Amino acid sequence: MNSTPFVLGVDLDGVCAQHTRAFRKVVAQERGVSEESLTLECGWGFQEWGFDEGDFETYHRRAVAEYRMLADMPAMPGASRALWRLSEAGVWIRIITHRLYTNWDHAIAAGDTAEWLDKAKIPYRDLCFVGGKTAVDAHVYIEDAPHNVEALRSEGRTVIVFEQPYNRDLDPPRAASWEEVEAAVYHELAAHQGSVQHQLPTFDPSTDRLGDRTA
Repeated sequence: MNSTPFVLGVDLDGVCAQHTRAFRKVVAQERGVSEESLTLECGWGFQEWGFDEGDFETYHRRAVAEYRMLADMPAMPGASRALWRLSEAGVWIRIITHRLYTNWDHAIAAGDTAEWLDKAKIPYRDLCFVGGKTAVDAHVYIEDAPHNVEALRSEGRTVIVFEQPYNRDLDPPRAASWEEVEAAVYHELAAHQGSVQHQLPTFDPSTDRLGDRTA
């Protein structure tokens, strides 16, 4: 049995947090339109919302600095419980996110990210803010951004693609839900250490304890 900790590199936006839904709310308010008028079936650059060059950067900076979007995103269904079960099984959860790409708002982005992780009850051992994700080691990565998936795979890393409209052309392994992510990670974990002892999906002592502590 391999005694080295099995590290799972977990992206946030589009994987643990419903970024497109949260960002749509901000853009709708800024434009004075209904949220429903902005489709959730978006490409990577939100062209479907009629964005011109520079619009994403403008709206996203307001979303982070003024609306505090990163502290108040809806969580992806099942993410917390799946990650707690994986953590109980001995998986080292390493959050790897690129949220410091706007100058002067780093304190807000970092603080609101930590706050959101607590509110969403996401377990983690490391929190890494980095643009080039190949610089951060993990045995398996969960990622949605096509350029990150391609960069990691080009270096021989194992990446599970979390399904989004903008990455449907990427090759497997893929997952359309956190239940599918969990199953895929257990498969990789078993290959790494020879066996897996994990909690049943209906038994989540860690999330129950966390709920008691934050109630």
